[in-house]
Amino acid sequence: MREGDEGSRKNESQTPPQAKCSESCLPGFWKLNREGKHICCFDCIPCPQGEISNQSGMDSCVKCQEDHWPNHKRDTCIPKQIIFLSYEEDLGIALTTSSIFFFLINIIIFGIFIHYRNTPIVRANNRGISYILLISLMICFLCSLMFIGHPEPMTCILRQTTFGMTFSISLSSILAKTITVVMAFHATKPGSKLRKWMGSRISYTIILSCSLFQFILCLIWLFTAPPFPYHNMQSETGSILLECSEGSMITFYCVLGFLGFLTGISFIIAFLSRNLPDSFNEAKYITFSMLVFCSVWITFIPTYLSTRGKYMVAVEIFAIQASSAGLLGCIFMPKCCIILLRPDMNSRNYLRKTN
Repeated sequence: MREGDEGSRKNESQTPPQAKCSESCLPGFWKLNREGKHICCFDCIPCPQGEISNQSGMDSCVKCQEDHWPNHKRDTCIPKQIIFLSYEEDLGIALTTSSIFFFLINIIIFGIFIHYRNTPIVRANNRGISYILLISLMICFLCSLMFIGHPEPMTCILRQTTFGMTFSISLSSILAKTITVVMAFHATKPGSKLRKWMGSRISYTIILSCSLFQFILCLIWLFTAPPFPYHNMQSETGSILLECSEGSMITFYCVLGFLGFLTGISFIIAFLSRNLPDSFNEAKYITFSMLVFCSVWITFIPTYLSTRGKYMVAVEIFAIQASSAGLLGCIFMPKCCIILLRPDMNSRNYLRKTN
């Protein structure tokens, strides 16, 4: 035997035997040993949702932090996308535009009522309460803008409390208008005891009392469990929904419930008095406005509860704008049409004939 052959065999005997059953797993996968097979035999399994492997041949995957998410290769954790309704996106632009549009329409109607404040149709429908209602509706249109943009601690508080207060003023004004219409009709009857109650005092008392009750509810809400910004990481995969949590849901539903109570009372009284003489026919418009208002919010509740994130906010903004526009259109547009297009109906003689 030659000396070279002996050296070669000696080196081969010193090299350990190698077995290669499976290729090393790439990043984004982890090794799962095959049952009953040698340790070098395994399958490469993709990392599960929310986990990564950033090296080859890893035995397990590593879970990303709560505010991070794997990339498409599942070998790196990247920050989750933060989602909220912004002014820059199409939906935010559309809702902002509609809010400003209705606000400007409101200002025009308010200007018409100020300019024609001494005409019979404005004076016959309690112009002081009409002014309060118009101003509160202006704020309703503007408060919907606070629902758009990055949720902050202060905006979360102002969103729902401003909404609750302005709508309580609007609805209590409508309730005061409705009661005034009924009292005005019955006070004209001979020997009526309601004449001593006529005047603006009872109307303003109704508005003040209802608004004060809602204000107390809002104070309880703010001092017990106020709304706050909340990072919702569970609703959408790979995203963080930045939204305002309502805090105390009990108080939130109490605020909504009181608005529903005012709506129901106003609708019932207006419906029962809808057939009063023409000079007091505002009850017909209030009845229709309450039907529109109720329809919007009854539709809103299931839609609101079935959506999440920015679409949930958009649904609430739409409900605020649609219900406010319904009140504005049903109560004030008929009067504006008479003032501008039928001035012959806006006279004492016409009201005397229709009475």
